[in-house]
Amino acid sequence: MPSEDVVERAEREHRPSPIDVHVGSRVRLRRTLLGMSQEKLGEALGLTFQQVQKYERGVNRIGASRLFDLSRVLDVPIGFFFDDMPPEMGGSQGNRRFGGFQEQQDGFEDDTLHRRETLELVRAYYRITDASVRKRVFDLIKSLTPTEQA
Repeated sequence: MPSEDVVERAEREHRPSPIDVHVGSRVRLRRTLLGMSQEKLGEALGLTFQQVQKYERGVNRIGASRLFDLSRVLDVPIGFFFDDMPPEMGGSQGNRRFGGFQEQQDGFEDDTLHRRETLELVRAYYRITDASVRKRVFDLIKSLTPTEQA
């Protein structure tokens, strides 16, 4: 009969790592913002949509080369997948431990980006094919927002 330690260790090994779950949620966030299906992302990576689902849930760990491929397909720096990581998982907003070739970026505010309204707005914006029209829409939206006072 297995000891409690062996059973507990086996259960821990089958649970996704909180970091893998976080990275997977960032993959899902970016894919959704782009209006891309799991099938389309899978095709771009040479995977099935079930494999993409497992990555997004954190069930399967994303290796370095796959993370690189994801960053190219989703058009984000690799650091994007680690943005907004809670401090208890090793994340840090103010003092980043990792340096790289990319400029340091501020994390996204997940609560705003998860709203349906935000996703629909971003999708509609990127469906504008004329770059000059898209720029004018962007400028219009910026002009309608309150100015920040220092």
